[in-house]
Amino acid sequence: MTSGQFKPIPQIILELPPVEQQQLYDRAYAIISHLDWTDTAQLIALVMGNMAVQEKLLAVLTSYITNELRGEIQYGR
Repeated sequence: MTSGQFKPIPQIILELPPVEQQQLYDRAYAIISHLDWTDTAQLIALVMGNMAVQEKLLAVLTSYITNELRGEIQYGR
């Protein structure tokens, strides 16, 4: 990433090539695959109610952005 270019993480994910999106998906899915869910709404409720899962997903995303994309994450403004 070019220094000085700030983008929201959802935008960065949408702009990733399909292969990289799949890599990120695979890492996140490894965390949620053990949860018992049948649709997106149920999955969201399960994740939002489980701080440990939230922390694992955040760690995957943070690691991917900083290590794979060599990006810097800034929180809040």
